[in-house]
Amino acid sequence: MSDQVVTRFAPSPTGYLHIGGARTALFNWLYARGRGGKFLLRIEDTDRARSTPEATAAILQGMAWLGLDHDGEVISQFERAPRHAEVALELLAQGKAYKCFSTQDEIAAFREAAKAEGKSTLFRSPWRDADAASHPDAPYVIRIKAPLEGKTVIRDEVQGDVTIGNEQLDDMVLLRSDGTPVYMLAVVVDDHDMGVTHVIRGDDHLNNAARQMMIYNAMGWDVPVWAHIPLIHGPDGKKLSKRHGALGAQEYQLMGYSAAGMRNYLSRLGWSHGDDEFFSDAQALEWFDLSGIGKSPARFDTKKLENLSGQHIAVADDAALQHELTAFLAAAGRPALDEVQNNALSRAMPFLKERAKTFPELLEKAQFALCARPIEIEEKAAKSLDADTRALLAQLTPHLQTDSWDRDSLEAKLNGFAEQNDTKFGKLAGPLRAALAGRAVTPSVFDMMLVLGREETLARITDVAI
Repeated sequence: MSDQVVTRFAPSPTGYLHIGGARTALFNWLYARGRGGKFLLRIEDTDRARSTPEATAAILQGMAWLGLDHDGEVISQFERAPRHAEVALELLAQGKAYKCFSTQDEIAAFREAAKAEGKSTLFRSPWRDADAASHPDAPYVIRIKAPLEGKTVIRDEVQGDVTIGNEQLDDMVLLRSDGTPVYMLAVVVDDHDMGVTHVIRGDDHLNNAARQMMIYNAMGWDVPVWAHIPLIHGPDGKKLSKRHGALGAQEYQLMGYSAAGMRNYLSRLGWSHGDDEFFSDAQALEWFDLSGIGKSPARFDTKKLENLSGQHIAVADDAALQHELTAFLAAAGRPALDEVQNNALSRAMPFLKERAKTFPELLEKAQFALCARPIEIEEKAAKSLDADTRALLAQLTPHLQTDSWDRDSLEAKLNGFAEQNDTKFGKLAGPLRAALAGRAVTPSVFDMMLVLGREETLARITDVAI
C-alpha cells in the first residue's frame, strides 16, 4: 500500500448533498489534506434510473461552498463498468468465482424450504463446484466463492475489531445475468484502482466491509484502512431525516451560514479534540485524526451551528467575508450590491460582523449603509420623530458641519449638544436612528455616522428635521 494517504468521497447522485454526506466528505478531506495526501471524488452513478446530472451538480456545488477541493478529475463509476466486469471475469478464470444458473424462483424456493426447516436462508448455490460440462445454455450470474469456514475480522479505526463468522457470508453476485457489475464489486475495484488507502464512511456500510474484503483477498489486493463513522441523529435521537427538517448543504448556504462555521460544526459531529468547540481550518487540519471519532451517533443542533457561524463571521477577514457575502447573494438569487453599496459595506464590516450569526443578519444590520435617500422610516422608528425631536435635529445639523469626523469628536459633540438642551444622549439616539436608518434597532449611531460620512449623515438628518 502507498505511503501517501489517499481518501475518497463517493456519493450517489440521486439527490442533494445531505448533511451526513457533507460530514463524510469533510472527514475524508481533513484526513488527507492534514497529511499531505490526496482527496478524490467519485460519483457512484451506476443506478441509471435514479442518477441525475442535476444531483451531481448539486453535490459539486455543495462541496464547492464548503471549500472541499478534490484532486484530479471527478470519476464516474458507471463509465468504469467494463473494468469492473474484467475483474469478475478474472476471478472466474482463476476459479475464485463461478457461473450460477439458479433462477430467482429456485432461489426463493430454497429460502422458503430453509425457513420451514429452521435453517439459514443464506443461499447456497448448487453450481459452486459444478463441472463446466454440466453448464446449461442459459442465463447465469457470476458469484464469488465465499470462505466456508473461519472468521473475517474487520479492523476498524473507529469501531475496533469486528469479527464476522464466514458462515454468514454468501457467495455474493459480482456480475448480473445481463453482464452488468454489482455495486459491491464496483466499489472495491474503483477504490483499488484509485489507490485509496483509507475508506472513511458511515457505519451503515460496516457489514459491507466483510463482503468487500472477499474481493480484496481473492484478487490479492491490499485491504484499505477502514473507519466507519457513526451516523448523525436528530434532536430526538433518531436517524437524521427530512422528518427533522434535514436539509442539503446548499440549503444551509442559502440560509446564510458561514462556510467556515459549517465546516467547524460538521467536524464536531462525531469527532472531538479535547473540549475545543471553536477552531480554525488550520487547527482542524492539524488536529483531525481517526482516533478522535466516537462510536456514538452525534445529534444535529441548529443553535450550535448558528453560534459557530457567528463566531467565524466575527473573526473572518473583512475582504474574504465580503467575497462570501457576494456568493451568498448570487446563490440566493438576490440582487448584487453596486459599487457604492460595496464600499459602504466595506467600511461597516468591522463592527457589523461582530454581532451577526448569518449573512441575512449581517445584511439586515447593514441596511442603513445599503439603502438610498429618501429613507423609508418604519412605524416604530417614526414614533421617535415628533415635532420636538425634529426641531432638535434641525438645531443639531450646524454643530456637525465643522467638527472633525471621527468617533471621539462625534461623541463629544453629540453628548455636549444633548447636555445643552437639558437632555441625555439616549433621548437623542432614537430620532437619530430613525433619521439615519429608518429603524428603531440599528448599529451604534456613531458607527453609522462614520460609515455614511458627513455629507450623507447631514442630508439624512435634514430630510426629517423641521
